[in-house]
Amino acid sequence: MSLASDLLEGLEARGWSLAVAESLTGGLVSAALVDVPGASSVLRGAVVAYATDLKGTLLDVDRGLLDARGAVDPDVAAAMAVGVRARLGADVGLATTGVAGPDPQDGKPPGTVHVAVSTPDGSTVRSLRLTGDRGLVRARSVEAVLALAVEILGRPG
Repeated sequence: MSLASDLLEGLEARGWSLAVAESLTGGLVSAALVDVPGASSVLRGAVVAYATDLKGTLLDVDRGLLDARGAVDPDVAAAMAVGVRARLGADVGLATTGVAGPDPQDGKPPGTVHVAVSTPDGSTVRSLRLTGDRGLVRARSVEAVLALAVEILGRPG
């Protein structure tokens, strides 16, 4: 099974719902989830907050944090995951933020990525330095956030 299938099956077994907040992945995480038949039984929705100001207004990321550190930060990723859970009324929130490239952002080089998972038990962030072109960084970011969620929630069965 795919990571997306594993995650959705595990959430369904718990009776939990899912929401996704994406920046650099631009909807790829939610697309991977929606590709799985029956995703609607778990997935509540997704927010693509590509612009930094939208992370504050749509996901309730603290404006002071965004001003001080920029959008590419582990604490921003955690806040996005918490914010999307609250905004969309889900049990679990996933978030991606980072620099796909080719240019740096907020002083961070391409390939700098932070993914986060927020559950009723707390939030976990994984920071990555990915290599490859823009498409590969984005694809690996999707894989990383889904893998982190499966790791935290456990594989189904």
